[in-house]
Amino acid sequence: MSNYYLAVDIGASSGRHILGYIENGKLQLEEIHRFENGMKDVDGYKCWYSEALFTEIKAGLKKCKEAGKIPVSMGIDTWGVDFALIDKDGNKVGNTVGYRDSRTQGMDAELSKYISEDDLYGRTGIQKQLYNTIYQLMAVKTKQPELLEKAETLLMTPDYYHFLLTGKKAAEYTIATTGQLVNPTTKDWDYELFEMLGYPKHIFPEIKKPGSVLGELSAEVAEEVGFSCQVVLPASHDTGSAVMAVPSMGVETVYISSGTWSLMGVELEEAICTEESKKANLTNEGGYDYRYRFLKNIMGLWMIQSVRHEYDDKFSFAELCDMAEEVKEFPSRVDVDANDFFAPDSMIQAIQDYCERSGQPVPKTPGEISTVVYQSLAECYGRTVKELESITGKTYEAINIVGGGSNAAYLNQLTANATGKTVYAGPGEATALGNIVAQMLTAGEYDSLATARKAIFDSFAVKTFLPQ
Repeated sequence: MSNYYLAVDIGASSGRHILGYIENGKLQLEEIHRFENGMKDVDGYKCWYSEALFTEIKAGLKKCKEAGKIPVSMGIDTWGVDFALIDKDGNKVGNTVGYRDSRTQGMDAELSKYISEDDLYGRTGIQKQLYNTIYQLMAVKTKQPELLEKAETLLMTPDYYHFLLTGKKAAEYTIATTGQLVNPTTKDWDYELFEMLGYPKHIFPEIKKPGSVLGELSAEVAEEVGFSCQVVLPASHDTGSAVMAVPSMGVETVYISSGTWSLMGVELEEAICTEESKKANLTNEGGYDYRYRFLKNIMGLWMIQSVRHEYDDKFSFAELCDMAEEVKEFPSRVDVDANDFFAPDSMIQAIQDYCERSGQPVPKTPGEISTVVYQSLAECYGRTVKELESITGKTYEAINIVGGGSNAAYLNQLTANATGKTVYAGPGEATALGNIVAQMLTAGEYDSLATARKAIFDSFAVKTFLPQ
């Protein structure tokens, strides 16, 4: 009988428990549990309901027990940059504030008193984003210093839940790198940077590589869910897991992990921390086995998700794609990475205002709004491919889109057209697959990441879109 491996994949709007196993030589996935997620206003901050999320994590484990499919190991992946502060007794200090909160406004100016943006990029290889952990910590230091005084440990979001499951503290490498606090040469925390900024060095736990065994479920958790299993650190940043599941990385391929965000990049052996890469807004996030995900963080499907919600979710994403294609000649375009679209009260209004300010026709129908988003996103992909090729000195043969966005056929075709590259779309459940594959590599189910990627290609349908 096959071993089961459990991926707990938590995104900004929902989470899933997905079991993976091998049957007749092919990888199989089975969803066990799904739950909602989102930020709530708490004490004037946009926060995650961490207690509710942990309850959902345990609920999914209980469902594995009920189904008689107990995993030999499990691991959690989430979005990047956010964290929890833990005191000496293991209790959370303050709220788990989310990356869309405004507390970091002005923190770039505060940080620049200690180090320039150019020097910071050269030290970390991570592009400036005002929500990065480094700026969030400056907000805590500046506005709530008592929290840092009480804190014994900083745990990134998946590290925090791994701690709640096992009682053991560690920092997984890929999620740690998202915070702009890790040195890409030493692959460790930049303690010299912490001294510059006045961040307490003792709160940052040991960094461990993806695939590391953290430990077993604690006795308390095991009793509650009805079994125990190993907790193995996957690539805990969801994009890190998604990139592990890109099946065509054996050739020179650009990947797009397409979801709420579009993470578009290539896999490198060494980080590129040059002035040119900084100017192009490219970042170097950690990957499996100390690879680098040299990528650009693009707004992605957040825009179309928000538009859909404003229409009361009465249209499916497929229907929005169809309506967008019907009016594909609509000419207006927006900069998908403009701050206008980060967290507007109304995404539709933000798109219309942008078009009006820039002297373009204002989209009005759901199809017009959607085609502006999709076409603008594809054109951004086209520009990003050229930047990647220029800076790496390589020509890439294809683009592999993974994640939920790989199901958007209209966007996939637009991407092929805008880039002039063959687009391979799939698998859709890339993040969960990458999480599971990391556990399987630790267990010896596969002897290398290349072997695992070939198994993914052989196990899941991957669609091809040629440029027109």
